[in-house]
Amino acid sequence: MLFNSEIFILLFVPATLLVYYRLAAHNHPRQWCLIAASLLFYGYWDIRFLPLLFGSAVGNWLLLRWFARSGGGAGMHRSLPLIAVLFNLLLIGIFKYADFIGGTLAIVGLWSDEPIGIILPLGISFYTFQQISYAVDLHRAARDGKSVSVHGFREYLLFVSFFPQLVAGPIVRHNEIIPQFRLDPRRPGLEERLARGGMLFLVGLGKKVLIADVAARIGSPMFNRVLEGGTLNLGEAWLATYAYFLQLYFDFSGYSDMAIGLGLMFGFLLPINFNAPYRATSIQDFWRRWHMTLSRFLRDYLYIPFGGNRGGILVQMRNSFLTMLLGGLWHGAAWSYVVWGGAHGLAV
Repeated sequence: MLFNSEIFILLFVPATLLVYYRLAAHNHPRQWCLIAASLLFYGYWDIRFLPLLFGSAVGNWLLLRWFARSGGGAGMHRSLPLIAVLFNLLLIGIFKYADFIGGTLAIVGLWSDEPIGIILPLGISFYTFQQISYAVDLHRAARDGKSVSVHGFREYLLFVSFFPQLVAGPIVRHNEIIPQFRLDPRRPGLEERLARGGMLFLVGLGKKVLIADVAARIGSPMFNRVLEGGTLNLGEAWLATYAYFLQLYFDFSGYSDMAIGLGLMFGFLLPINFNAPYRATSIQDFWRRWHMTLSRFLRDYLYIPFGGNRGGILVQMRNSFLTMLLGGLWHGAAWSYVVWGGAHGLAV
C-alpha cells in the first residue's frame, strides 16, 4: 500500500483516523488501533513478511525485557543487548545483503553464479535500525549506572511498526516517540495539528507525484537504453542526470513529508528528515541536511563508538570514512553504494 495510492488516501487513512479518534479517550485501545492499522498496512504489501516484522519485535523485546529484569546486566545477562543488536544485523544481513555477498563471492569463484533470490522486505532497514538504537541506549544506560526498564510490548510494537514512518523513515528513537503515544490526541491544538498534517501530506504527495514521478518518466528510459547497450548524446546524458537528481530528492523527501504529516494527524511530532540539502555549501553541510535522522543514527551509533573526534586527524578521518562507507552500504546492497559511501567518507 503506497502513500500515493487511492486505497491509502481515500480509504485506509480516513478509516484509521475515524476509529483512532473514536477511541481517543482510551489509551490502550487507541494504541492497539494504530498497531492493527500498521500491521494491515504492512501485510497489504506482502503478508509473507508480516511474521518477520512481528517476530523481530517479539524477539528484541523479550531479550531486552530479560536484560532489564536482571537489573541491567548482572553476569551473563550483560550481553543481552549485544545479542539483540546481532539479531537485528543477522536479519538485515540475510534479507538485504545475502545476494550482494553471494554475488561478490561468485566473482572470485567461491559461490554459484545463480542469485540467491531473497526478496527484500519492505522497511527492514528502518525497523531494524530503530530496534538497534533501543538496545544500544538500554545498554548505555546500564553501563552508566542508571536504572533500566523496557516499555510494555504494546508500546514497543507500536514503536517498531508505526505505519507512517515504517517504510521510508524518518528513523525515530524510542524516547522521542513512545512518550507521545500516551498523549491524548484531543489535547489543545488538535485542529492545528490536523490542518498542518494534512497540508504537509499534500506537499509531500505533490513532490512525489508531480515532480519525482515525472522526472522518473524522463530519466528512466535513457538509463534503460544504456543498460541495454545503447548510448546517449551529451544533452541526453545531462538531462538523465538532472532528472535522476530531481527524482531522488523529491521522492525521498516527499515520502518523509507525508510521514511527518500523517504523524501530526494522529497527534505525533516526527523528526524532520530533510532541510534543503541541495542548498548545502559543503559535503559536511549536505549530510547535516540530507536524511537527517540517518545521519544522526550514523553519528551516535557508529561514528562516536568508533572514536568520533577523539585522537589525531588521521584517526578522525578513519572514523568518518568507515561511518560513511557503512552508510553507503545501508542505502543499497551493491558495490556502487560502497564506492559512493567511500567517496563521501573521503570528502567528509
